[in-house]
Order: sequence, then structure tokens, then C-alpha cells
Amino acid sequence: MAEQRLPVPRLRGVTREQFMEHLYPQRKPLVLEGLDLGSCTSKWTVDYLSQVGGTKEVKIHVAAVAQMDFISKNFVYRTLPFNKLVQRAAEETHKEFFISQDERYYLRSLGEDPRKVMDNFLIQVTGKKRITLFNPRDAQYLYLSGSKSEVLNIDSPDLDKYPLFPKARRYECSLEAGDVLFIPALWFHNVVSEEFGVGVNVFWKHLPSECYDTTDTYGNKDPVAASRAMQILDRALKTLAELPEEYRDFYARQMVLRIQDKAYSKNSE
Repeated sequence: MAEQRLPVPRLRGVTREQFMEHLYPQRKPLVLEGLDLGSCTSKWTVDYLSQVGGTKEVKIHVAAVAQMDFISKNFVYRTLPFNKLVQRAAEETHKEFFISQDERYYLRSLGEDPRKVMDNFLIQVTGKKRITLFNPRDAQYLYLSGSKSEVLNIDSPDLDKYPLFPKARRYECSLEAGDVLFIPALWFHNVVSEEFGVGVNVFWKHLPSECYDTTDTYGNKDPVAASRAMQILDRALKTLAELPEEYRDFYARQMVLRIQDKAYSKNSE
């Protein structure tokens, strides 16, 4: 099956009211152009960020390759003063380095309350990124390990290992300075930085507050009901393991059919 590559729609001049009333309820990615982001798109140069950020120590990911894998952990954690990080990240080749002269850096967050399992605006302040997103309805093709896909090289996947991956629809866009990408909760995304840049994520709760785990400071956990359902499923599978293989196979298939019938949305989009 050939890959489906779909462009993420781009709209200019969208007001807050238009977004909230007409676009947000559609629950699909969207690039917003021409928003007033203030002076940051021109002001946040390497020199400016180095000066303003100062020497505060920050924890970073350092990798020998551009694509960081959060399953196999192909990176190391290191600490740098913020101004040194900015200066190094802007370099093509490093005089000072941890792993290699062309190592890459990723600062995950400067905020005190980063969130992930929520809706998100990715604001591209400077630089360029290429973003690929996958619909959560295609999760069965993404070879998930927890909430992350095992398919790291999405442009040239190992089809012997991941034969169903081409069935996943790819939604693609490029972000330049001033662009804002709306990423609905649950959508999977793969990011490639095409040059040094600064992006800011803004997360917010889409579901009512009681749906979230109040002890989840960083917003990494699934909604409470989803966590409970997964725990129940794990117990059910453990119970099935007590049966011989032939019976286990039959009743597991029955469970899958019931889930498809009762839980899956009839809408395939």
C-alpha cells in the first residue's frame, strides 16, 4: 500500500474567535500564519538569547545524530549554562563537545510546568522545522512502545520490521519563523530541525480537569479513565494466560471484536 501524504492546512489571519468556534472543534492539525507574536521573531538572535538567558544551568539532551530516539535513548543527558548551550547549538561544528564535533542539542523545556498529553501550540519563533504528524486513528500502524513509535526513520522505514507502517497517513508541514502549529492531543508528531531555531510549546487541557491525574505534575500520564481501562485490560490478559494457547487465542479475538464494536468510533477520519 502506497503512503498517503497529506499537507497540513495553512490559514492566515485567523482570529481567536474563529479558531475556537470553527477550527478547534475539528481536532485536526493546522498551521496558523500571520499571528502577532511580538518582536521575538526578530529579536531572539543568538547574541540576545545568550545575554538574556545568562549562565543558568540547564539540562539538555545531546545526540550524535539529528533524530533523537526516546525509546532506545540514543542520547545522553548533560548540563550547560544556558548561554553556552545557545552558542553551541548555533554552531555547525563544535570546538567544545561531549560526544562528537557535530553533535546535536535539544533543550526540552525551560518552563516549570511542561505538559504533554494535552492540546498544544508549537510556536516557531526562529529557524525552520519539518513536521510530520500521524492521526491517532492510525495508531495500529505505528508500532507503539508506550506512547511513542518505534519507527524512528519515517522517511526510510525498515519494512521487514514495520510492514504496516506505510498504511499510516502522513500529515506534513514546514514551519518558519512566525508560524504556529496546532497539534491536538493524541496526535503523534515527528520533528526535524532544518536549521538552528527556537520553538515554544504552549499546552492546555482539552478535557475537564477531573479527567486528569492531579498528581501528574508534568502532564505525561494518560487521562484517569484511560489508565484505569488499561489496568483492567492488563488484568484480563493475565487471566487469559491461564488458558491453553488455543483457548487463549479464541477469547483474545473475541475481546478484540468487542472492543472494535463498542469502543471504536465509526468515523474513520
